[in-house]
Amino acid sequence: MEETQSFLQHYQEEYQQTLGHQYAVCFKKDNLPIGYVHLSYNDSYDLGYGLRHDFWRMGITTEACLAIIEQLRKIGFSYITATHDRNNPRSGEVMKKIGMTYRYSYEEQWQPKDKLVVFRMYQLNFDGQNSRVYQKYWNQSKQHFIESFL
Repeated sequence: MEETQSFLQHYQEEYQQTLGHQYAVCFKKDNLPIGYVHLSYNDSYDLGYGLRHDFWRMGITTEACLAIIEQLRKIGFSYITATHDRNNPRSGEVMKKIGMTYRYSYEEQWQPKDKLVVFRMYQLNFDGQNSRVYQKYWNQSKQHFIESFL
């Protein structure tokens, strides 16, 4: 319950910002939320998403992310990033399906659970500068590397 309250509080604070992209994912038929998609407004422009478990593997997250990506292209964003826990490869599959490219992996002591996690960082450049790689996570982590899992 504490984790949920913390997440909700964070989301409410983000929603109050004048700039931002936070969306509930809903079915048209009943408009009830089943997940979310958001973009952080710091220099990472990190794409995040979550979906109720009973709606996984239906293409819903991919569809929602593609809609936001189209909007970001129109607005003129240069790039977005996204990360996923290496132990959650299906999230990485969503990133690939929406056109993102794996760039590197790094270790982080993940909060709020205070456990060591290896994250994979993906990036999508909208402006044709395909060699640009967002380096902040790489630079902050003592353990960073490029995996050859592809």
